[in-house]
Amino acid sequence: MNISELLSPINSFLICETPQSWIDTAIQPKNLALLLVDHANCELKAAQTAMLLLRRYAVDKQSGEALLAWLKPFEDFVYRKVGDGDFSQHVNLSKKLISKSNFEHGDELIAKMVLLIKEELHHFQQVWEIMQNRGVEYQNLTASRYARGLMKHVRTHDPVKLPDTLICGAYIEARSCERFAKLAPYLDDELHKFYVSLLRSEARHFQDYLGLAEKISQEDISGRVRLIGEKEAALITSADTEFRFHSGVPNFS
Repeated sequence: MNISELLSPINSFLICETPQSWIDTAIQPKNLALLLVDHANCELKAAQTAMLLLRRYAVDKQSGEALLAWLKPFEDFVYRKVGDGDFSQHVNLSKKLISKSNFEHGDELIAKMVLLIKEELHHFQQVWEIMQNRGVEYQNLTASRYARGLMKHVRTHDPVKLPDTLICGAYIEARSCERFAKLAPYLDDELHKFYVSLLRSEARHFQDYLGLAEKISQEDISGRVRLIGEKEAALITSADTEFRFHSGVPNFS
C-alpha cells in the first residue's frame, strides 16, 4: 500500500487539514528540537493512554501491575530524570495479560492495545535516538491543549465513556499520521524516512481505535464521531499561543 492509499481513509476521517501556517512554523530550524521533544512525549502519552484503558476496562489487578512496570522505565526517564535512556530491555511486556471475565471485548482490546503500546514505545525510543544523535536534550514541556481539549467532550459515565475515549484516540492517531505526511517532504533525509515509516502503524492505530469504538458501543457512534471531529477541527484551526506537535494555528505574538 502506497502513502496516498494509507492517507485516504485518514483524510476522509479528519474534518480539516493541518493549516499551512502550522507547517511553516514546524519546519523552521529553530523549532526542530522542540518538535522532536514533543513528538517523543506524544509517543509516550499514546502508550500511557492505551495502558490506562487496559487497566480500567480489560485486565485483572496483576496484569495492571505488569503494565505499570512495563512503562515505568520510560516514565522514570522522562518525568523523573532517572536512567540512561537505554530502553532495549524494556521493549516487550514481561507477562501475559489476563482479561476480566465481565468485559465482552476484553481480549480484542488487550490484543490491539498491547501492540499499540509496543509500537509507541518503540517509536519513542527511535525519536530519542534521533535526538541524541543531534544533540537535542530532553526538556520538560507543558502539554498542549489538544488532547485535553478533546477529552473535555468525553462523556463521564459508562458505558458511553469508553467509546467516546476510543473515538478521541482515533482522532489523535489520525492527526498524528496526517502531520507526519505533511512534514516529511520538508525535512532532511533521516527525518523524512522516519516520518514516512511511521505512517503505516499510525494509520492502523486510528483504524483500531475507531473499530473498537464501533464494536464496544451500544449505540450508533456516527453522531459522536462527527461531534468530536468538529471539536478536533476547531482545536487545529484556532489560534494557539504555543507550538507543539498537535497545536493549532500559531499565534505567538
